[in-house]
Amino acid sequence: MASNGNLQVLNALDGAKTQWYHFTAIIIAGMGFFTDAYDLFCISLVTKMLGRIYYHTPGSPKPGSLPPNVSAAVNGVALVGTLAGQLFFGWLGDKLGRKKVYGITLMLMCVCSIASGLSFGSDPKMVMSTLCFFRFWLGFGIGGDYPLSATIMSEYSNKKTRGGFIAAVFAMQGFGILGGGVFAIILSSIFDAKFKAPSYEVDPIGSTVPEADYVWRIILMVGAVPAILTYYWRTKMPETARYTALVAKNANQAAMDMSKVLQVEIKSEQDKVDKVVEGSNNSFGLFSKEFLRRYGKALLGTTSTWFLLDIAYYSQNLFQKDIFSAIGWIPAAKKMNAIHEVYTIARAQTLIALCSTVPGYWFTVFLIDKMGRFKIQLLGFTMMTIFMFALAFPYNHWIKPGNNIGFVVMYSLTFFFANFGPNATTFVVPAEIFPARLRSTCHGISAASGKLGAIVGAFGFLYLAQNQDPAKADAGYPAGIGVKNALIVLGVINFLGTLCTLLVPESKGKSLEEMSGENEEQQPNVGEV
Repeated sequence: MASNGNLQVLNALDGAKTQWYHFTAIIIAGMGFFTDAYDLFCISLVTKMLGRIYYHTPGSPKPGSLPPNVSAAVNGVALVGTLAGQLFFGWLGDKLGRKKVYGITLMLMCVCSIASGLSFGSDPKMVMSTLCFFRFWLGFGIGGDYPLSATIMSEYSNKKTRGGFIAAVFAMQGFGILGGGVFAIILSSIFDAKFKAPSYEVDPIGSTVPEADYVWRIILMVGAVPAILTYYWRTKMPETARYTALVAKNANQAAMDMSKVLQVEIKSEQDKVDKVVEGSNNSFGLFSKEFLRRYGKALLGTTSTWFLLDIAYYSQNLFQKDIFSAIGWIPAAKKMNAIHEVYTIARAQTLIALCSTVPGYWFTVFLIDKMGRFKIQLLGFTMMTIFMFALAFPYNHWIKPGNNIGFVVMYSLTFFFANFGPNATTFVVPAEIFPARLRSTCHGISAASGKLGAIVGAFGFLYLAQNQDPAKADAGYPAGIGVKNALIVLGVINFLGTLCTLLVPESKGKSLEEMSGENEEQQPNVGEV
């Protein structure tokens, strides 16, 4: 049952023309990613407001800010939950099937998005504790969406445009970041107009109106809306034919399901599946020497590149508000009231998303099946390295008045090449190169490695980027190495990502079975394909 003698149902999927069901699958899976990105990144819009509301210090010349440990927890706890969810639901998706687990992750995301906004307590510590609790479980649900969405889309797609379809699901992340920023702009504008307040330096107490407490809660809760809208359609999606035929060994059901989806007659060929089961040497486990021989190099490539990418990517995304403040693109906090500060941060992040993040994703969608995964990833990491060093070494030039627009343009280009580059390809490739019965698990491991990098970035950059002069560091933080040196570190990390890309195989134009070799007599080492 080699690729040219593959099951008819799999050949039908590989050779199918782009049809309405492809776009339906992209929207159903993609709205989960819209929610993922909205929920993960909207916290960066409201952390400064949380500091003002719950950690105001009477008589202080600066507005209240979250203590270091609280800030690290609020920013990072969802990432920890995501890492756990990627491993757990990735494994579960291979054990129970993609469809059975898919609805669970979405409901968890919906419930915890709403619960995050309802965080309660009589004192700041209690409010932050409940917020962190719900955001951990929110992250757990988000984590499950990574391996399941990628695997479902790869197993539904044809050979010719599979990369573009998987990347299109991931590209909804860009719209999620953009949607979060736009909603925060609209909401903060309404509240700022309705509840007028002076700046902090004019009236420290009056600058944070009581209604500001509703702003951050509403922003967090709205993340549930797109997920709720697609829940019904997720439950109606049939199980993927590759899971049903190759893992559950039920070719009859696979043929029936795909006959409805593709609207063509497909033979079940149960006898072929039975023969493969009888003579199969594909029963090795994830922790076996055989798996290491066949897929070890590829798994090292997907985990290392995603890990290195996310250190840089999440550092930039979660803390761009701090970088913008440092170069003077966002006014000093004391010159704004609490609600207007949310508006200013959201406006800056929305501009970055609109001009670089979203276009970068869609460049990948349209070019990945022409250029290939390897070239796009190599180009992305290389350009990120160049731009990061171009920001870092002449940093003192960029912070001078009048030069901050140049800094923002260069900073935007690093986002563009992250998304037209490794941020998209690290998601696509693990869904293509591993065998069906371990595909979701291996994608989950790769994604979890990325989230480990994100945690390093989120926690590490918070301390690393502090001013070298202890007197100028944020309250409660030790002196760091400064923004300039932190950017140099991120540049080095991007360079290491370029080197690790050499471990990743190219999967352009090949069927999933060709890449994994799972249906052939002699399986190739995927690292050499």
